[in-house]
Amino acid sequence: MVMTDPIADMLTRIRNAIKANKDVV
Repeated sequence: MVMTDPIADMLTRIRNAIKANKDVV
């Protein structure tokens, strides 16, 4: 998967943030 897509990058960042929040909680 090429992450040159700004939308895909944004979605990836959001998913990472959700995972990070779940890990913290």
